[in-house]
Amino acid sequence: MTLTRTTKSSRRFLAAVFILASLSFGSRAQQPAQDVSREHARSSRDWVRDGVVYEIFPRAFSTEGNFNGITARLDNLKDLGVDILWLMPIHPIGQEKKKGSIGSPYAVRDYYGINPDYGTAADLHRLIKEAHRRHMKVIIDIVANHTSWDSVMMKWPDFYEHDAQGHITYPHDWYDVAKLNYQNPKLRDYMMKMLEYWIREFDLDGFRCDVAEDVPTDFWENARAELDRIKPNIVMLAEGHKAELLLKAFDFDYSWPLHSALTNVLQGRGSATDLRSAWEKEFGDWPRGSLHLRFSDNHDERRAIARFGEPGALAASALMFTLDGVPLVYNGMEVGDTAESGAPALFEKLPIFWPIAERRPEFPRFYKQLMTLRRSSVALRRGSLEWLKNSDDSRVLSYMRRAAGEEILVAINLSNRPFVGSVESGKGAFVDVTPDVAQPLPPDAPAPERAARKRAVELPSLSLDAWGYRIFRRELK
Repeated sequence: MTLTRTTKSSRRFLAAVFILASLSFGSRAQQPAQDVSREHARSSRDWVRDGVVYEIFPRAFSTEGNFNGITARLDNLKDLGVDILWLMPIHPIGQEKKKGSIGSPYAVRDYYGINPDYGTAADLHRLIKEAHRRHMKVIIDIVANHTSWDSVMMKWPDFYEHDAQGHITYPHDWYDVAKLNYQNPKLRDYMMKMLEYWIREFDLDGFRCDVAEDVPTDFWENARAELDRIKPNIVMLAEGHKAELLLKAFDFDYSWPLHSALTNVLQGRGSATDLRSAWEKEFGDWPRGSLHLRFSDNHDERRAIARFGEPGALAASALMFTLDGVPLVYNGMEVGDTAESGAPALFEKLPIFWPIAERRPEFPRFYKQLMTLRRSSVALRRGSLEWLKNSDDSRVLSYMRRAAGEEILVAINLSNRPFVGSVESGKGAFVDVTPDVAQPLPPDAPAPERAARKRAVELPSLSLDAWGYRIFRRELK
């Protein structure tokens, strides 16, 4: 759940305030509450660092719009290459002051309940069990900052914040939800027991925590300590960008500044160097070893394919999958789906149109190959990142990922004009490992046709189509 981001019409004004606007991720901007840049982030399990998160909106994921509709597609998700399934809120939706015809899934009426439209507890148990059988983790969305106005918790008015007139109030401009009061120890105890319930009763693998930065950090730190005692091998993802959250409580957070910079660059309002600046600021301000969720699409945004176009959407994903951090796929991205789910679509039922893959066959090929490449590369999953110079850094990003025995060089053209130039590459031979999204050749294709499909490696010389990307691998001895 995010605040509406303010748009600016003047390019000159945007350029002048870019550092402020993009590096502080729009209207939910927060600078680090304390300088933690010399401290170390909490360590995360290998499966977290190596994973790919797949966000699922149960209402939209299938025509059934329920848990069974997700379970039925688990083999597809496993084949795609994702590891961590994040279910958007599964709880009953409040109806008082609701938005749209159904209401927001982030207006929770009962934290212990299951939305009857999604199925039963038995259906959820089956989904989790079947995912685990396929070696996939399952986390659920927890909306700990606020509830619906008809929440079962309203019988305890002191669980909520009140305005000067003594009325229960709401956070930001979200009038459909009521703000919880974490100054109340009884509220904290209620929320702690609720988190423990979902881990104990459903064997979940963790939580994605909505607007985590609006909930006191010490609550999250205490909660994580208690949850680790119950099930040490969990993950917690903070929807927020507050450095101190990664010290003890969360494994990774949202890289909102990078996302904002990406949107500005791909829509022609910024330079490719702005992405590097956003990355460097985050790297410098956050605890050492911090892990971030890398994304170009999610339920809060207009679809990447709508914002960037088809080639631009793939270029954005090429970036997010080859930077350091944990990449996110929002359900439907892998087939080029355009169905919106951000507000006001968030409050309605707009199922993913899976057959669109027939019109955009390059999308499933791209995502499957990119996940296979990442899974095979230690440098992409855990390696260091070094920015490389190229002959037009206003349009092209270039960087090296390094790990023992391997280097991955990535170059991405973030503009609508072809690039012909050079990139800093050093000595040694690279092999092109860029996903080949063209129609696969038949087994009996003639040799000249096969040769024509091979991409020449002439580094440091490099050419890229508009929105083009190239990925190269070099073994180190």
